[in-house]
Amino acid sequence: MKTAYDIIKRPVVTEQSMELAGMKCYTFEVDPRANKIQIAKAAEEIFGVKVAKVNTLNLQGKVKRQGRYPEGRRPARKKAMITVTEDSKTIEFFEGMV
Repeated sequence: MKTAYDIIKRPVVTEQSMELAGMKCYTFEVDPRANKIQIAKAAEEIFGVKVAKVNTLNLQGKVKRQGRYPEGRRPARKKAMITVTEDSKTIEFFEGMV
């Protein structure tokens, strides 16, 4: 059984995600095997907010070279954009960054 902290790995801090945080939409990197229902329950458990909607996005790893022939790939990951309800509180992690 996975815990909520195994499902939500870390926040994604970019310009676009900070703009979305002003509209109560927060972006996190999540476990690639987690579905939207598990992500919503994990966010409600960790942050104590009411989740309205979850959008997910699978990102493939970029192909990178280390020298002449060896070619590798960065790891694939999954992002989730979590929208909380209007009457819900905000997530404190994103408070000082917006």
